[in-house]
Formats: sequence, structure tokens, C-alpha cells
Amino acid sequence: MIITTITVLMATLISTGLMLLCSIISKKTKSNREKMTPFECGFDPKKSARIPFSMQFFMIAIIFLIFDVEIIIILPAIKMIQMSKMKTWFMTTSTFIIILIIGLYHEWKNGILEWMN
Repeated sequence: MIITTITVLMATLISTGLMLLCSIISKKTKSNREKMTPFECGFDPKKSARIPFSMQFFMIAIIFLIFDVEIIIILPAIKMIQMSKMKTWFMTTSTFIIILIIGLYHEWKNGILEWMN
């Protein structure tokens, strides 16, 4: 126990010391205003960065995240078939998928999935 603690402490001290040594030895450059500005190909950097964000892209991103999480939840359910009762597994998975289908229908009905208004 004590050897592990000492080893972790020494590794932390050595890595911290190496980082400090590298930052001291490394080449320092003067910051140039043009080099420090972000490069935006095709955009005028003098204009405001606050342009209106399309709500359609935001909604599609949220829908993507929801269905991405759905896949993460459903994939382990496939493996759970072997470990649980078939009726319980089927009811749980079916309920989850039905809730997602109802949500997708609601989004479709409200026109969130349509690109052209």
C-alpha cells in the first residue's frame, strides 16, 4: 500500500517537474495579432461573430443526440436476451422503442423534420 502511494507520488512529481522544465526551456515567441486571430476561410473576420443560428439545425442536432443515445441503450439490450426472461426483455425493449416512435411521430407531425417551410 505504501509502496504504491510512493510510486504514484513520485510519478506525479517527476511528470510535473518535466512539464515545468519543458515550459521553461521551450522557445518563447512574441504574439502577433494576426497570428492570434482565428482563420475563417471565406468569411469576413471584421463582421460580428453572432449570426443567427438556424433553429432547424439545432432541432436536427437534438434529434440526432436522442437517437444516438437510443442506440447506446438498445445495443446492450441485445446482449441481455441471454441473461433475462424473454417476456420481461421484450416488454421493456418494446416499451422503449414505442416511446421513441411516438416521439418521432410527434416531431414529424410538428414539421421539425421538414427542411422547407
